[in-house]
Amino acid sequence: QVPLVESGGGLVQPGGSLRLSCAASGFTLDYYAIGWFRQAPGKEREGVACISFSDGSTYYADSVKGRFTISRDNAKNTVSLQSNSLKPEDTGVYYCAALFGPCNIEALTNTARTVTEFNSWGQGTQVTVSS
Repeated sequence: QVPLVESGGGLVQPGGSLRLSCAASGFTLDYYAIGWFRQAPGKEREGVACISFSDGSTYYADSVKGRFTISRDNAKNTVSLQSNSLKPEDTGVYYCAALFGPCNIEALTNTARTVTEFNSWGQGTQVTVSS
């Protein structure tokens, strides 16, 4: 298990931006991938973006491509998710999760693969996009 803590959520108007952070303490993320997931009330959890710490390779869900950017800071052992042009449908609880090894699109988007490959999860941070 990898202790992860999310921060940066809040209330924002449509078209606005938020920057979410995921911090790991007590160990290095060098051999891990970090994914961001979100869950809206009454909906299934959705994989949003993923980054591999080893080489910085990234994957995005189609719903956020061009609007969200995932990045890593190796020195600070953190991953950020810059979310721009936010829409009401982006509302939900955002979670970061750790996968030992490189990220892949199947682990991000296939629920069965997500459950088996991402084995550490943060507590989540609420993002609400509303006018």
